[in-house]
Amino acid sequence: MARLVFHIDVNSAFLSWEAMRRVSRGEKDIRLIPSAIGGDRDKRTGVILAKSIPAKKYGVKTGEPVAMALRKCPELFLAKPDFHLYQKCSSAFIEVCKKYAPAVEQYSIDECFLDMSDTERLYPDPVAVAEKIKNEIRDTLGFTVNVGIGPNKLLAKMASDFEKPDRVHTLFFDELEEKFYPLPVRELFGIGASTAEKLQRINIKTVGDLARLDLASLQAIVGNKFGLHLYNSSRGIDETPVESEEREAKCYGNSVTLEENVVTFERANSILLALSDSVCARMRADEMKTTCVSVTIRSDKFKNSSRQRTLDAPTDITGEVYDVTKRLFASLWDKRTPLRLIGVSLSGITDGEDMQLSLFSSDTDRDKEKSRKVDQAIDSIRNQFGSDMLMRGTTFGAGLHVGQKHSAQIDEINDKD
Repeated sequence: MARLVFHIDVNSAFLSWEAMRRVSRGEKDIRLIPSAIGGDRDKRTGVILAKSIPAKKYGVKTGEPVAMALRKCPELFLAKPDFHLYQKCSSAFIEVCKKYAPAVEQYSIDECFLDMSDTERLYPDPVAVAEKIKNEIRDTLGFTVNVGIGPNKLLAKMASDFEKPDRVHTLFFDELEEKFYPLPVRELFGIGASTAEKLQRINIKTVGDLARLDLASLQAIVGNKFGLHLYNSSRGIDETPVESEEREAKCYGNSVTLEENVVTFERANSILLALSDSVCARMRADEMKTTCVSVTIRSDKFKNSSRQRTLDAPTDITGEVYDVTKRLFASLWDKRTPLRLIGVSLSGITDGEDMQLSLFSSDTDRDKEKSRKVDQAIDSIRNQFGSDMLMRGTTFGAGLHVGQKHSAQIDEINDKD
């Protein structure tokens, strides 16, 4: 049987999710005005993570510095990232997708693949069921998605990038000539700017131009392995399966490259607490515990050092992790060298439960249980009202947010907010 794959992509995810939250509170819809997610307006630092369609009309681009975006659009509305919100919205739309597909692969926080092969008896019309999924997400969750339909992951993903927002598009083999081959070569998934520039220099301007190039010539230009990949991709060939198995978390980590170098223990400890808070909150959300804590530092001369400690018992308590990070940091830092990066990671992840408290529990056990309840209360408040609603005392002024780091760009924004 022929394969059938859907690619579902949230339209301007971070901005849509922030807009949805504001609309639910009776505030204006920031999707309708020039707006963006990321950075600090007053300091003009950080980068743009997502932008509205009105902001796009001013030339604002995802990934560009906030200062540049503000020069293009001085009235640009900026909202700070909130990764607790993003994770909640991501999980919600994935759950909708799982109602329709036997296999769902989450590709990133705002996109996934659905393997719809062998579902023709349930869903005789692929476009109709794609419309149904799209509309259910919009009507029940409050944000829009694009759905791309194709015979494999590559073509489904390419299709979802066609006209936006809130649309369904197909890209089957009999549509390549009309919809795929005229695309600029830089739009082929997997081609970076430097490769596109190299191809354009030899007059390969479209995907069709690339598809007409023989394999040997292409490999001579970009190398054997990548050449074979581009040769297949330009012809719409992709055998990659939709992998529905969830990868088990091996570790939880967060690091920050700082706007100002760290030169005191007081500043370092504030950062360590913010990072410990972040990674422990994510771990608790997955109902896991750690048995090993690591701290990494990077000097202003870009020299990295790290140290780790194995714990006597698994824990998910922020205070316990923070105490270990302080000791590790003190053993790493010479008290003189300025630091530009500090990181905390948790490994040896387990779902093992602690021993239940008994009538003969020690004071230490009771203190742990109190600390765990405090952590759970903080997590609950943040999940309901946002990650900035409640900050631990010594993190105030650390200049950090406790959201998960998803990429270098996001890390930069977290550092400078």
